[in-house]
Amino acid sequence: MPVSTFHLPKRSITSAQLLTQLGLDHGLSVERCLHNTGLSPLQLAELHSEIEGAQELQLINNLISALPDQQDLGLQAGRRYKLTTYGIWGYALLSSQTFRQAAELGLRYLDLTFAFNRITLSEDTHHAHLELDGSHLPDAVRDFLLLRDAVAVMVIQRELTGAKVPLSRVQLSLPAPAKPARFIEQFGLLPEFACPQNRISFPSHLLDLPLPRANLHSAQLCELQCQALLAKRQVRNGLAGQIRDRLLSNPGRLADMELIAGELNISSRTLRRRLGEQGSSFRQLQEEVRLALAEELLAIESLSQEDIAERLGYSEVSNFLHAFKRWKGLTPGQYRQGIC
Repeated sequence: MPVSTFHLPKRSITSAQLLTQLGLDHGLSVERCLHNTGLSPLQLAELHSEIEGAQELQLINNLISALPDQQDLGLQAGRRYKLTTYGIWGYALLSSQTFRQAAELGLRYLDLTFAFNRITLSEDTHHAHLELDGSHLPDAVRDFLLLRDAVAVMVIQRELTGAKVPLSRVQLSLPAPAKPARFIEQFGLLPEFACPQNRISFPSHLLDLPLPRANLHSAQLCELQCQALLAKRQVRNGLAGQIRDRLLSNPGRLADMELIAGELNISSRTLRRRLGEQGSSFRQLQEEVRLALAEELLAIESLSQEDIAERLGYSEVSNFLHAFKRWKGLTPGQYRQGIC
């Protein structure tokens, strides 16, 4: 059964790739991992695409259902999330001056990570506390995501500082495991289980440790890129995202701006203005959708380039050929040779 879902922002496909590899390492097929996600093996191979958060949750649910004997599956997953996995967000943390600055920057742009838990940092007289809140997550995946996100935090800390931060206390809402050795291995101590909150505590003075790869100029540039990427994703989740979804819903005949505006109960002039305010345009969204559909259709060998051009709304196949070369730097034929 598909896992119950709620509104989640889009995210990089990288996490789904890591999770699928985890399944493959345990003997599952790609098809088993991707069951009910709406993702195809071909989509999974794309390096820079984005997926819905709900699709990743379904993939996780598939792993849990298929591997019931792997009680520490979330721990296993968390170890795979290296700093470089996160792209520019990871480089921004690496360039920070201190552990505190890295933590504050990381949490400021948490939506650029793969975490599903809400994570906050607090301090008292002697200790700092990272708290993970997964109360909003579906029951079926909550424990897995707690372990994955908590271990991913530990991996990030070790890569930032070059050493394990000695933790003072780890409190988890999970029931005590039958075999706690792997928990001790990951956290350096035995966590307290069945707690009312999920909290990782460490001496607060460690927040002011200088980081070995600090570079103020690089940190500033990386943060600017984080700002731009976050803004772009927010646009995709707003009006532009709605339009993109509507265009994708009828790939055989891409709707024009007047039709989409009518479906949204606004004028085409208002639609154009609002997209401009978000740094986008209807033409740009049409191009993005056409490219995504073209890549999927080119994977179907029985379709000719003429068929594909017609499905994408081009009156002449030559217009499709020129557009695709502009998008990818390859002709449709060259692209098809590379994927088939």
